[in-house]
Amino acid sequence: MGITVDNVSKHFGSFQALDRINLEIKTGSLVALLGPSGSGKSTLLRVIAGLEKPDSGNIYVSGRDATHDPVQARRMGFVFQHYALFKHLTIRENVAFGLEINKWPKARVKNRVEELLGLVQLGGLGDRYPSQLSGGQRQRVALARALAIQPQVLLLDEPFGALDAKVRKDLRQWLRHLHEEVQVTTVFVTHDQEEAMEVSDEVVVMNKGRIEQVGKPADIYDHPATPFVMSFIGPVNVLPAASGILPKEKVAASDRVFLRPHDILIQPEAIEEAVPAQINHIVHLGWEIQVELLLESGQIVNAHLSREDYDRLQLTPRQQVYVKPKQVKTFPEYAFN
Repeated sequence: MGITVDNVSKHFGSFQALDRINLEIKTGSLVALLGPSGSGKSTLLRVIAGLEKPDSGNIYVSGRDATHDPVQARRMGFVFQHYALFKHLTIRENVAFGLEINKWPKARVKNRVEELLGLVQLGGLGDRYPSQLSGGQRQRVALARALAIQPQVLLLDEPFGALDAKVRKDLRQWLRHLHEEVQVTTVFVTHDQEEAMEVSDEVVVMNKGRIEQVGKPADIYDHPATPFVMSFIGPVNVLPAASGILPKEKVAASDRVFLRPHDILIQPEAIEEAVPAQINHIVHLGWEIQVELLLESGQIVNAHLSREDYDRLQLTPRQQVYVKPKQVKTFPEYAFN
């Protein structure tokens, strides 16, 4: 079930939440809408679901104009951040709710509910109430309830935002496996870059009501189309041309230099095209080491080293070293305006 968003705009008073959005979501894909608060990602999801009406533009589902269809007619499952489970109903009754509203036969409801509880790894817990489950389990119940009606599209709005980091990571992997099994077109909203990169087939990066870039996670990271995308996806150093990190002939005076921390080579002795720097601070992050460097221009640069490279270099605070970018990207200053 493919979705086409055609030139959609949406205002809330004087605030423009969506500004002429165009997007193609392929049948069976798992797509992340990624961006900071206020970027329009949740509004776009709600417009696709029919929970909000666009001021202009159209929503097409499998090539058919669904812009004015009611929510019920769209056959879309929706999962919210805070579960929205019925506290007075058991887990089994929560999952069955939509099926009973649609007047499914009792035997078919029972079979479907048991099938879904097994799918979301909650078999044997059907008689418990939401308060008796962990946050991660409650979110899986919400997903089972959304899948119960056999939706054409599954929409998730910050589905793991209320959970702690360990549970969130476990559920991300589980969602990926679940999607591979049920193969329903899935769109989920997140502000977590790692979550979007790990789970999705395609990432839609949004900012100020517009789409900055659409692409596979690796393409978004390796080939950012705009300064915002490079700043938002993964850690990055943003330096003026005058920082001295690049030779003057390789950068325009008005450019900004974007440099990933893992793309910085540190050497204890001078090498070609390397610039001197002093080590200000060293932070052990477990699987990697962060080194804060002070350039002669006064600019601060953060570099990330593997533990193996750090042990080989034997770096210490206030040590004089030489740094050289392995890969950089530049954007004109006007691109920031």
